[in-house]
Amino acid sequence: MLTNDIKKGARLVLKSGWMGTMMDNKKGNIRLVDVEGTCREIGSVYAWDIHCVIEPESGKTIFVELTDKQIMQRDVNKSLFGNRY
Repeated sequence: MLTNDIKKGARLVLKSGWMGTMMDNKKGNIRLVDVEGTCREIGSVYAWDIHCVIEPESGKTIFVELTDKQIMQRDVNKSLFGNRY
């Protein structure tokens, strides 16, 4: 599944290990997610920080793939900000 195909309300697992719920239907590098981490907050998450989507009916995990543009932007961020990405 591409990150652009994730719909509002989808349950996510982020690369940090935290769970979240998608809050928008947009496409691109930044998505709005309700993150359930140390504390709960709604904020912007880079597409490359989304690890997988959990299907509500079956509980099956679907791994997320990046678009070519998202891969390019992730690599630019990596070169600017180090190995955080």
